[in-house]
Amino acid sequence: MLLQGHHPSQPQGPRISAWRLVALAILFQLRATEVSAHVAAWNKGMYCLNGTKPNVNDQNTGTAVKPLYGLRKEDWWFHHVDFCDQFPPAPGDFLELPANGEFTVELANNRAFTTLSYNGKNAGLWTDGKDHPHLGETIKGESPCITSPNIHTQNETMAAGTVFAISYVSELSQVTEENLVVFTALYHTPWHRIATYQVPNLPACPEPGGCICAWGWVANGCGEPNMYMLPYRCRVTRQPGDAAVAPGRPPVWCEDDQNKCVRGAKQMVFWNQLDGNNVVISGDDLSGRPKSPGYNRKMGFSNGAQTDIFLGRGTAQAKYVDAKMPPSSGHRSISLVSSVSSTSVLSPSVFLCYAACALSFVLYHL
Repeated sequence: MLLQGHHPSQPQGPRISAWRLVALAILFQLRATEVSAHVAAWNKGMYCLNGTKPNVNDQNTGTAVKPLYGLRKEDWWFHHVDFCDQFPPAPGDFLELPANGEFTVELANNRAFTTLSYNGKNAGLWTDGKDHPHLGETIKGESPCITSPNIHTQNETMAAGTVFAISYVSELSQVTEENLVVFTALYHTPWHRIATYQVPNLPACPEPGGCICAWGWVANGCGEPNMYMLPYRCRVTRQPGDAAVAPGRPPVWCEDDQNKCVRGAKQMVFWNQLDGNNVVISGDDLSGRPKSPGYNRKMGFSNGAQTDIFLGRGTAQAKYVDAKMPPSSGHRSISLVSSVSSTSVLSPSVFLCYAACALSFVLYHL
């Protein structure tokens, strides 16, 4: 006897197909998460360190790593497209720049792969927290481009270079292309997670708000020709210089003739956007590849501290700034940078693996 409402002869195919489609969609999204990752320079002084959800400390955030391409200036400027510029660092947290010294940041595809998340459990040599013993060695028959991690290069020597720039104002709204000047460049990056930049004899920042800094990278081939521009609150420490930073000029392509290079203070590279570009290039470079305005010799940037960016001595006030521990803001200091304390959680990479395996099991039995 059949129970009321029970119809064993009714076909169940459509329901199974629907569940299969849902599971496939979720599985695809899980497997695509790491493939679509890019890179950001992580430090406690950065904007959107915790993501872009109010009152949420997202230790698995990847908002800052999203590239900028084909956008209006109002959207690409300081990563406004996803409201990164609306989430400043905690009070008292700065990217500290020791005058005539150096500072270290972490280049990673996600905050989860830095010492700023999960007590550093997922941080490794590379930007994705994994081991890549033969990264940069092209296997015959395969593409030379490195896609895992997605760092837009074939090997370390071809990595385009990254920079930090500084503006001597304390509000993002006061920053312009001209007063945001590149003060340090690091050739052959992004590559490893740890990246150390040199600082020239920068003058002191306004107090108490400090300066506004930016990290930049122009990807060189191996994918979409995009750029990066991330905001930071920063301050110059130790014994700052007494020469002010000169207004920056747009850099120009000068690979074929170094006499064409812009001397002195230079702006960041703003490229391949709908408007606001300060660099327009075409054609191939000397190696036969499409020109890409990276932060290297081809655009007139020297490796290390940019020591030619200053006006005359006495144009800025020189005063010693102690690199004191900032007021408590929920961060606790460890090694190179501070780490957000957290309860024990499952690492993102392990979670993705478990989730993908579980969904694969479900698909097999549908």
